[in-house]
Amino acid sequence: MNPTPPSSTPDHAGTPLDRAPLDRTVATIRRLWAATGVVSLLALVVTAVLSVVAPAETNWVMWLRGIVITVACFAFARYAGALSRGSRAAYVRMRLVATLAPIGVVLLVAAPDDGYPGWMKGEQAVLGALVAVVAVLLWRRATRAAFPHGERTGRAA
Repeated sequence: MNPTPPSSTPDHAGTPLDRAPLDRTVATIRRLWAATGVVSLLALVVTAVLSVVAPAETNWVMWLRGIVITVACFAFARYAGALSRGSRAAYVRMRLVATLAPIGVVLLVAAPDDGYPGWMKGEQAVLGALVAVVAVLLWRRATRAAFPHGERTGRAA
C-alpha cells in the first residue's frame, strides 16, 4: 500500500512526512553557523599575520573576540544537531543568540572608537548578516511550529 502524500495542512505537523522542510532549515542553519566560523577563523589568521608584520595594528581585544566568536560559531554549528532532535531548549537558546548577536554587531560597527580596525568591523558586519539570516530562519512560522511552546521533546545539547 502506498503511503499518503504529505499534506500542507497543519493537521500533519510533526509527522515524519513533514520533517523534510525542518531538516533542510536545520541544515541551512548549520551551514550558516559554519560559514560564520570560517569567516571568523580567517579574521584570526589576519590578526595573527598582523601581529607579526605590524604588531601596533593588533590588540588583545581583537584576539579575545576573534577566539571567542570562532569557537562559539563552530559550537552553534554543532549545537544545531539538537534542533534536528527536536530540542525546544536548543531552539530557544539559538533563537535568542541569533536575534541578539546582530544587534551587538550593529553597535560594534557603529562605535566610533572601540579598538577594532575597519577591516575587522567589516568582518563583524558579515558575521552579523549571516547570523541575522539564522534568526530569520528560526523565527519563521514553520520553524516555530516545529518547536511548540510547552513541549519538552528531544534532548538539549
